[in-house]
Amino acid sequence: MLKDRHGRTVNYLRLAVTDRCNLRCFYCMPEEGIDWLARKELMTYEEMLRLCAAFVKMGIEKIRVTGGEPFVRKGFMPFLTKLSQLDGLKELTITTNGVLTAPFVPQMKKIGIRSVNLSLDTLDRNRFFAITRRDELPQVLDTLEQLLKHNIEVKLNAVVMEGQNTDDILPLVALTKSKPVSVRFIEEMPFNGGEGHVKSLSWDHAQILDTIKSAYPAITKLVDPPFSTSFNYQIPGYKGTVGIIAAYTRSFCGSCNRIRLTPLGDMKTCLYGHSVLNFKDLLRAGASEAELQAALEKAISLKDATGWEAEKNNAGQASLSASMATIGG
Repeated sequence: MLKDRHGRTVNYLRLAVTDRCNLRCFYCMPEEGIDWLARKELMTYEEMLRLCAAFVKMGIEKIRVTGGEPFVRKGFMPFLTKLSQLDGLKELTITTNGVLTAPFVPQMKKIGIRSVNLSLDTLDRNRFFAITRRDELPQVLDTLEQLLKHNIEVKLNAVVMEGQNTDDILPLVALTKSKPVSVRFIEEMPFNGGEGHVKSLSWDHAQILDTIKSAYPAITKLVDPPFSTSFNYQIPGYKGTVGIIAAYTRSFCGSCNRIRLTPLGDMKTCLYGHSVLNFKDLLRAGASEAELQAALEKAISLKDATGWEAEKNNAGQASLSASMATIGG
């Protein structure tokens, strides 16, 4: 098993396969997009597979594939299929915005994808366009229905933003009455690619919960699973659940079991921290599997105790103005 210097087991890798995205959510990037990485700067699928194989042998049991939007990268499904076949990998999941995903759901089910995080900040088509700058809500809702049809667990992730979608909190909660989904509300974070949007602290996890309780006073607290980033609840008689992720408040850091690998090959042991090592450079310099594994152990040994500590230690705090698409959502 992989242990960090605080005694925590690290067994979860978030792998970003691209920085590109077909939406332009204002809380993630400017309207014109960001300076996309050149193809030669990205890790190849072969490099990702080699790294993941080495990491799984060391104790990584779960891999979540993210972006950007992973489905915009050519050849993504063949890569995902090969990744699903790694010996020792217990769980493979995806985070997607759902715009291009629906046609691939049957194949995802076939290769063993049991859970998908689907980004959905609003059920209102006009607000969806205002937030994402794209008119793609019908496609996202189609993906949701296809995932449920194929009995794939769905977590709907909604970033709560003052003046943008707070009116959507209760309609999203209402989805859990008839649909077996987990609707998770996320505190807004500063990773918007220099967009200049100032995050309001008024809509933190406490305010979100108070809003839900005002309409659903009978909502009950569930027992959170190990390593959960969300505080989880359920309304009696409802099929689905509600979660609140304190992504900016960072109250879940004490049990963190995850690391991140960006499309550039940079290893980040915390979303708010700096890159501790570049695995793409190691691969292209001819590193052996043993050297890659030793590098992973070293990277994990540098993991900070909390996101606040990581932010403090992040020289210049440059990553706090980066787009989430370049970090791995």
